[in-house]
Amino acid sequence: MAKYGITRELPDTDYDAAVTQVTEALKKEGFGVITEIDVKATMKKKLDVDFERYVILGACNPPIAHQALQAEPLIGLLLPCNVVVKERDGGGSIVSALNPGELFKLVDREDILPMAQDITHRLERVIESL
Repeated sequence: MAKYGITRELPDTDYDAAVTQVTEALKKEGFGVITEIDVKATMKKKLDVDFERYVILGACNPPIAHQALQAEPLIGLLLPCNVVVKERDGGGSIVSALNPGELFKLVDREDILPMAQDITHRLERVIESL
C-alpha cells in the first residue's frame, strides 16, 4: 500500500455500510465530512465511463484546522484530509485515509509537525476501528 495512505480492506463490509461506518468513526475523532465527491457519478456524467463505487470524503477537524491555518495561512491547500471508500474486487470495500504526516512534510515547519501527527493518529484510529 502507498505510504501516503492509511488503508484497510474490509472484505465483509459492503460499500454503503463502509461509508456509514467511516463517517461515524470520523465523528468520534472530532472530524466532520465537509465534502463528498461521488467519483462513479462524476465519471459517468463527465466522461460517460462506468466506474466502481468510489467516494472521496473531505474530513475536517475544525479546531486543528483553525490552529494550522493560523500558523500557516496557505496550508488550506492541503486541507481537508481526504478519506476514500471504494468497492473491493471480490466484495466488500477498501477504506483509505490520507496520511497527513507525509503530506505535511511539504510545509517543512517544525511547529506544524505536532498537528500533523495528531491528525495522523486520529485517522489511524478511525481506520483501525472499522
